[in-house]
Amino acid sequence: MGVSALPFPSDAWTQAFADAVNASEDYRRYGKPWTFGAVAMVIEKDASLGFDPEPGMILDVHEGVCRGARHVHGLEAVEGTPFVIVAPYAMWKEVIEGERDPIKAMMEGKLKMTTGHLPTMLRFVQSSRALVVSATRVPTEFPH
Repeated sequence: MGVSALPFPSDAWTQAFADAVNASEDYRRYGKPWTFGAVAMVIEKDASLGFDPEPGMILDVHEGVCRGARHVHGLEAVEGTPFVIVAPYAMWKEVIEGERDPIKAMMEGKLKMTTGHLPTMLRFVQSSRALVVSATRVPTEFPH
């Protein structure tokens, strides 16, 4: 019996992503030194896709574990999150499908860190890649 695809972005997808992160041995290993707080990933406003306000998720990651995840709406929902990364929907889709390296995309300015310390994030290349691999394991239905 196949697993049905979850719509991205959504609460169901966010929870499945958190579960996939917690099932990742690589994330547990490479994310162990991460003690810098939650990370928010936000999709830029795009009325043509129905993204108004901005959808996103906040991952409460700490020492190689995702302690919780919330699907949120609007930039005000991520205020106070230590790390906030914002990008257009198409860029997030490429990251989730494993076609784009998130660290390289941040260095190129394609994933914009609007809050947080980029050099800190850049130290976690392996854990960032483990998060992407986790995302690729979530059966995903993308809006067109």
